[in-house]
Amino acid sequence: MSFLIGKKAPDFTAVTVMGDNSINDTFTLSKYLAGKKGILFFYPLDFTFVCPSEIIAFDKKIDEFKSRNTEVIGISVDSHFSHLAYKNTSLENGGIGHIKYPLVSDITKEIARSYDVLINQSIALRGTFLIDENFVIRHQLVNDLPLGRNVEEAIRMVDALAFHQKHGEVCPANWKPGKTAIKASTSGIKEYLSKSSSEI
Repeated sequence: MSFLIGKKAPDFTAVTVMGDNSINDTFTLSKYLAGKKGILFFYPLDFTFVCPSEIIAFDKKIDEFKSRNTEVIGISVDSHFSHLAYKNTSLENGGIGHIKYPLVSDITKEIARSYDVLINQSIALRGTFLIDENFVIRHQLVNDLPLGRNVEEAIRMVDALAFHQKHGEVCPANWKPGKTAIKASTSGIKEYLSKSSSEI
């Protein structure tokens, strides 16, 4: 699997179902994220089992991401027709309802391949990528197919990156806003460990 941290995110242009259900034939990731952070998450297929729980969980937190100047984009190897049908199907009938962020069609599988999350040349693993304002990947996490991801952790990563960007300090294990961070020095880690052992 490719190690993409610190590299420019692989850019793409693809047919996309937008939050308002319009079809954008020329959705380009770099243009959509201009000046913003982004969470790009891959999921295997529409109309499956774990996927709707993740898609809906991201949607329920969409305002929290937007308040952090962060856009959420979902992507799978399905067609835009399938994405639209998925959105137009109620939760009770196995759909996702009218989620408010874009769903990208990667029917050629080239995008999943460029992020190295394509498995068996068929579907994408549950890859999550945090992209910063300079279009650089700062966090990546890939789950196997049965393992749903934690949306709160995605928000925590956005917060940790924003904190580091603003203050220059680094964020230790289990860090959350309001918790103690570490000055990036030997004395900084010693000070943190002596004062914050209960937070670890």
